[in-house]
Amino acid sequence: MHRFLIHKRGDHVGVATADIADGEKVLGAFMDDESTIEVLARAPIRLGHKIAIKACRPGEPVLEYGVRIGQSPDGFEVGDYVHTHNLRSARW
Repeated sequence: MHRFLIHKRGDHVGVATADIADGEKVLGAFMDDESTIEVLARAPIRLGHKIAIKACRPGEPVLEYGVRIGQSPDGFEVGDYVHTHNLRSARW
């Protein structure tokens, strides 16, 4: 059963539908085509928070919902917790 959802293929992140433990291998489901992806969590991720499903280079735009939601100043790896410590919002 999936533990996180990805809004659109091409997104960098998915959203946890349950708490995810550090080191846990979890299944995610793409909402646009119902395919799945398996990711090894590199940090604890709480319900409603973001998990990286694609690596992001420093300064690269971060996509969610198929649109740019911000950029990652230092980058991140697949399975990382993505939040304010490694994501600068595109809103301000």
